[in-house]
Amino acid sequence: MKLLIVNPNISQSVTDLIEAEARRVAAPDTRITMATATAGVAYIETRFEALLGAHAVATVAGERLGEYDALLVAAFGDPGLLALKEALDVPVVGMTEAALMTAAQLGQRIGIIAISHRITAWYRECVDQYGLLSRLACIRHLNDPLRDPGKVQVDHAASLLDLSQRAVLEDGADVLILAGAPLAGLARSLAGRLPVPVVDGVSSGVCQAESLVRLQPGVARLGSFARPPIKHHAGLQPALAALLNPRNA
Repeated sequence: MKLLIVNPNISQSVTDLIEAEARRVAAPDTRITMATATAGVAYIETRFEALLGAHAVATVAGERLGEYDALLVAAFGDPGLLALKEALDVPVVGMTEAALMTAAQLGQRIGIIAISHRITAWYRECVDQYGLLSRLACIRHLNDPLRDPGKVQVDHAASLLDLSQRAVLEDGADVLILAGAPLAGLARSLAGRLPVPVVDGVSSGVCQAESLVRLQPGVARLGSFARPPIKHHAGLQPALAALLNPRNA
């Protein structure tokens, strides 16, 4: 299968982390293509920044239409995920969605480790959107400014481990999600140092995308994920117009 993974922020260093983790877990017959947003922010913390990220993902999805069997939105918070599920006839998976569904199978109470305080309100809304707010034990977060989103794991290694331990011991988390593309791959190194399962959004997303392609469950023709109705449009980038083209229905 051909899997397109899109980093909705502009940090190539983060894309490199995502790709490394994706290739570690991908099946031998999965062909991965990476893409990084060409416009936007270094890392996404707010709803407005997520809006910019959603535009970036949609643009890439339209530019490469027909070149992939599934698409992974590689940012926690899943910018544009539900909208792309409407526009595409291939599986579209988000890091948050995949991580939460995986964590829900591993424990009752879910703890999330985040890279900033500002990001937590948006994350909480995302958990609620996926129907798991009642199972959220906590969202613990870093407080220090980020020098480079691609270096978070190195710069804040001790703090991330401490936050993870406190989420288990003080908040009662049964399973932890290391949230955000800048933390891609960290779960592998922390898993043996924590007393509960640790979930990575990138690896969860890759595995779930592979499963959905192999399951071949069909395409939504009715319901809330049916394609947008055909109507006049103007002024759109060609890539975005392609997603509205009825020939792709």
